[in-house]
Amino acid sequence: MKIGVCVHFANIESIPEKFRVLKEQGFDNCQLISWTTTLWTDENAAKIKEYQAEYGVEISAFWCGWEGPAVWNFYEGQETLGLVPVEYRETRIKNLCDGADFAKKLGIENVVTHMGFIPENPNDPQFVPFCEAVKRVADHLKKNDQWLLFETGQETPVTMLRCFEVAGADNLGVNLDTANVILYGRANPVDSLEVFGKYVRNLHAKDGKYPVNGHDLGEETAIGQGKVDFYGVIKGLHELGYNGYITIEREIEGEQQAKDIVAAKNYLAEIIKEVTGKDAE
Repeated sequence: MKIGVCVHFANIESIPEKFRVLKEQGFDNCQLISWTTTLWTDENAAKIKEYQAEYGVEISAFWCGWEGPAVWNFYEGQETLGLVPVEYRETRIKNLCDGADFAKKLGIENVVTHMGFIPENPNDPQFVPFCEAVKRVADHLKKNDQWLLFETGQETPVTMLRCFEVAGADNLGVNLDTANVILYGRANPVDSLEVFGKYVRNLHAKDGKYPVNGHDLGEETAIGQGKVDFYGVIKGLHELGYNGYITIEREIEGEQQAKDIVAAKNYLAEIIKEVTGKDAE
């Protein structure tokens, strides 16, 4: 298994320094996260490829954002996140297809996003139209030989699985965010593997706690300080034959973020060796 880290692509000028720090911390791979559609140009793709070659960095996935509002709670989130809100759906379908085309220029196979609070009731009048929107994006990525990965969080594992079945695309997968299923109160990440484990193609190694009220998500924490059983997750993935990327995500900034990321790398490497008998790559 390969341990990596998230790199945010907010402007092209910052990428060399971010790759330098990534290497200094002992990583050689990352997920590239971008919410700014105007950055997805041929020129920027060429520059990023140059920086990859210079610093020896592999990009395991492109995390693709979309335009419009995004409120990360249980109330406004229902109306603003992903492809679920009808008023933003067409724009965001285009955003995801454009982001995938940018990722294709970088040679990236996995495109990740949050799909929103997918209706849990399959009889909800918006469930099938949502799945049809997912299929449209997946079909576009199929032409690029790419996979569309749902980042876990707003939906239950069964709801995600049902969406995969109804959409009927064979290039749908999961970016398991180990904390999000907890932060949203949706599942336990170890148990969730029994539902969608075979679809996992990348993951965010993140920790956190369950919600304590009905409005706000639970609290994200440093890895090892929350409710995620990382031994159980890695053991479960190993039993499923997963030997891919484990991408550390720590959603704070500054010096403490850097310390937590390095500590997480060491923490996860020990578990990987214990579970697999091999050193993390």
